[in-house]
Amino acid sequence: MKRGSASAQIHDALRERIVALEFTPGEFLSRSEIANYYGVSQTPVRDAMMRLEEEGLLIIYPQSKTLVSKIDVAHAQETQFLRLSIELEVTRRLAQAQASGLIGRARTCLSLQRAALSSGDLDEFGRLDREYHAALYEAAGVANLWKIVTARSGHIDRLRKLNLPDPGKSTSILSCHERILAAIEAGDLPGVEAVVREHLSGTLAQVPKITEKYPEYF
Repeated sequence: MKRGSASAQIHDALRERIVALEFTPGEFLSRSEIANYYGVSQTPVRDAMMRLEEEGLLIIYPQSKTLVSKIDVAHAQETQFLRLSIELEVTRRLAQAQASGLIGRARTCLSLQRAALSSGDLDEFGRLDREYHAALYEAAGVANLWKIVTARSGHIDRLRKLNLPDPGKSTSILSCHERILAAIEAGDLPGVEAVVREHLSGTLAQVPKITEKYPEYF
């Protein structure tokens, strides 16, 4: 851990493990065990856990225990509403500018996603999915808004993690990503809006099936 940033690094590491479902909903987390694992005192672990509680990913019972939160579908729906509102404007701005020169990073992410899918690496596929969207925010000049969306996305990200292995899901993501970029380059505002709505509604439409398959996570 780098001096002075242990809390932030532990927050990011724990968050990644929670979103990846390495720490499952309802699981008990020991502050002392985590501190020993990362080779730090309990203070940065406590601070990191408090941030994760603010994000809705942990439930801290003072002087008792800390649990990974169950997946909150209502919270996921609110976050999706926020993200859809922002990404409609992000892609609209890029399409108005026909900003082919600004979406090179997103195109690179898309190519790497295809390679990750071909090799069966869904974890890398998911990471590149997030990087693709971050690249669009950056291209539109609102990169800091991605940080706000990410901080609220723990519940919807866990839903996506459960949904990603379903047949056809990954190819649908690739198709939407490609069509979003094509619409931006063509300056097709109605087209890009339609694809963004299709893309961001996919996981929530599958919530009944996901909750039936993984009832212990909700």
